[in-house]
Amino acid sequence: MTGAVIPGAPSHLSGDWTNIVWSQCYREVKKLQIRIVKAWQQKRWGKVNALQRLLTHSYSAKALAVRRVTENQGKNTPGVDGVTWPTPSSKTQAIETLKLRSYRPLPLKRVYIPKKKDQRRALGIPGMKNRAMQVLHLLSLEPIAEALILILMAFAAGVRQRMLQSNVTLY
Repeated sequence: MTGAVIPGAPSHLSGDWTNIVWSQCYREVKKLQIRIVKAWQQKRWGKVNALQRLLTHSYSAKALAVRRVTENQGKNTPGVDGVTWPTPSSKTQAIETLKLRSYRPLPLKRVYIPKKKDQRRALGIPGMKNRAMQVLHLLSLEPIAEALILILMAFAAGVRQRMLQSNVTLY
């Protein structure tokens, strides 16, 4: 069978940063996020954990995490290790180094920024790998948080509506 499609999010793909098809990466991550929400709604916790693991180990999610970290306002701000990922080859190498099993977070780089009246506030700057790992885990936790917020907003709207109705009947 030629051209067989592998189910799930493959983590074994490797290639050049410039050859990544971003629409396909977004699509694969979105599909897994939708599956996570459906499993969460059905209270299938083992399935939720398995899908989150699949998402955090997928090449597409790792590529999106590196992209989000390297294409934002803080992309030139190094952490305590002094590393940034400015070139496509360094971004490709960063995708390969995002391994969960051997990950140990680095300490934060402490920078003091000025405030009013000669005061300073401490600011902790994580390293690039730490930021990418945070985004990678955010991709797996975000769909559940959004679904929970929608449920809470609907509940709050229902409570407000019942309160308004009870206030109207009092007058």
